[in-house]
Amino acid sequence: MDKQLLKQILKDNQQEVVRYSIEPRELTIAEFPCCVLVGVRRSGKSYMLYHCIQQLLREGKQWDEMLYLSFEDERLDNFGADDFNRLLECHQEMYGKRPMLFLDEIQNIGHWEKFARRMADANYTIYITGSNAKMLSSEISTTLGGRFLTNEVYPYSFREYVNVHRLPVSENDLLSTEGRAAAVRCFNEYLHDGGLPASALMPAKRNYLSSVFQKIYLGDIIARNNISNVAGIRILIRKIAESVCRPISFNRINNLLSSVGGKLSLATTIKYIDYCEDAWLLLRLRNYASCLADKESNCKYYFIDNGILNLFLLDKDTMLLENLVALQLFRLYGHDTDNERVYFYNDGYEVDFYVPEDELAIQVCYSMRDEETLNREKTALTRLPKRLVCRRRIILTFDEATSFTDEYGTIEVLPCWKWLLLKP
Repeated sequence: MDKQLLKQILKDNQQEVVRYSIEPRELTIAEFPCCVLVGVRRSGKSYMLYHCIQQLLREGKQWDEMLYLSFEDERLDNFGADDFNRLLECHQEMYGKRPMLFLDEIQNIGHWEKFARRMADANYTIYITGSNAKMLSSEISTTLGGRFLTNEVYPYSFREYVNVHRLPVSENDLLSTEGRAAAVRCFNEYLHDGGLPASALMPAKRNYLSSVFQKIYLGDIIARNNISNVAGIRILIRKIAESVCRPISFNRINNLLSSVGGKLSLATTIKYIDYCEDAWLLLRLRNYASCLADKESNCKYYFIDNGILNLFLLDKDTMLLENLVALQLFRLYGHDTDNERVYFYNDGYEVDFYVPEDELAIQVCYSMRDEETLNREKTALTRLPKRLVCRRRIILTFDEATSFTDEYGTIEVLPCWKWLLLKP
């Protein structure tokens, strides 16, 4: 690739980084010389790099000590693995110094992990981001050789969302009628529109959310995997959206797809789901009570952002509420490829979430005014301690609070928005 063009892009990127006003986030990059930030498009990975660079500039470092490059730049379409070394040569020619490396959306370049490993071995400080869950795969982890720490970047949490809206939500603020009403109103917006950072302050978000989904769908799923059956993938995503909150098997998904979109093999259906997970559009949750085979083939799936999920739903607030809770648990406990920290439980009765390490069980119920719904949620949490240790049992609602007691202790009923505001 032409060096002069690379140098121009490097200078353009420097100006781009410093002009952004960055909202502080709860996620902090670990103080480790080599870090990978992974997450869905527009979740704020680039802003995390910008924040880190701006902080270094405030501390007195100069651009001659830093190199930032975004591989989303169309001018880098011809950039290949051989050009990584040319990139270092450009910085050396411009400044004569060894830089810290900030490389954005690096998964667009084939064999990037070999370059990253070489830089780590040479004691470079290197931060990289990517929108593909395969960056966490065992194959790449083996190549990187344990030299990188991984940070998962999710859309805004509710605490981050209210901070962006400058909404005071201290305990005293929420005691007042006005303060509580403002928090509930903000939560209702967050429930339906999600937390993608760029959309947080938009008055009308649907068009933006639709454009982000199209980029994930057409770019990260269809184009990246050379899929010709575009309609099949769209139907799969819609069917999984309609099944959020319920376990759904590979066979069930395959039958649904074959009934509306032409015959597909089971292997193809499984591959399509993997592609959606690789793009961070879908996050899988396994059944704690299942055997190994069923754990993999009969799972729940959640969407990475409520705003994107809501593009496919109509008046499904219960599903949106459970999706929010799933995302918060993934933020707290992580969602690696094995995901052995958060589960659901289904063995004759279902509990929405179970976290073994904290012995925490959670049910999600939009409203408990219906007697049948109340009994169903309570019964599952009353029965679970007979099978598993539960130090804490919670029912999360939209805006209801109470508690129940049984032989195993207390079942708390909390408004979801209040639980989301609690410090972990």
